[in-house]
Amino acid sequence: MSEHDSNWKYADEIVAEPEAIAKARQLSLELGIDTISPATGAQCAVIAKATNAANIVEIGTGAGVSGLWLLSPSTRSVLTSIDIEPEHLSYARDAFAGAGIPTNRSRFIAGKALEVLPRMNENSYDIVFVDADPTQLIENVEHGLRLVRPGGTVLVPHALWKGRVADPAQRDEITSSYRTLIHEIASSAAVTSALSPVGDGLLQITVS
Repeated sequence: MSEHDSNWKYADEIVAEPEAIAKARQLSLELGIDTISPATGAQCAVIAKATNAANIVEIGTGAGVSGLWLLSPSTRSVLTSIDIEPEHLSYARDAFAGAGIPTNRSRFIAGKALEVLPRMNENSYDIVFVDADPTQLIENVEHGLRLVRPGGTVLVPHALWKGRVADPAQRDEITSSYRTLIHEIASSAAVTSALSPVGDGLLQITVS
């Protein structure tokens, strides 16, 4: 195991995941849903706490792991979660109920993100978390940047895409999309951004 792999493994292993999140993670593994790592979840929770996020959008619900992390720092935050798979939304509802989260703190929307997002109000959210179909990455992030308020943050997990983004020899469509996004965001004066290597990478984009 390389030094970097050891660091990533250590960062994940020191996270004490709440029981409800651990259960949702185990279900994700059983269903073959690729969810965020414990370290990525903890970092998202820190960002939600530091920004006092009240209104959050999640693009890609999975079995509820990321949503639970995003809601964990506050008892007043509200999550709107979008997924094309109604079954995933059902799993997430059960996970939220198991965590004791009141139903009025979540809204689940079944549908294609690129059909739902244009109908949502711009400049209205504190965080937009983008973890849906990676072939629609650029479009989803563009919508995220439109939806967050000034000072709001778009979070993009899996930004290093299985370790392929840093390797210039990897030029498949998905890897290239993440690489293009990272480069364009890094050169934009309209945002403040940082790429964290935690988990599979977490791109953080805060709108000026």
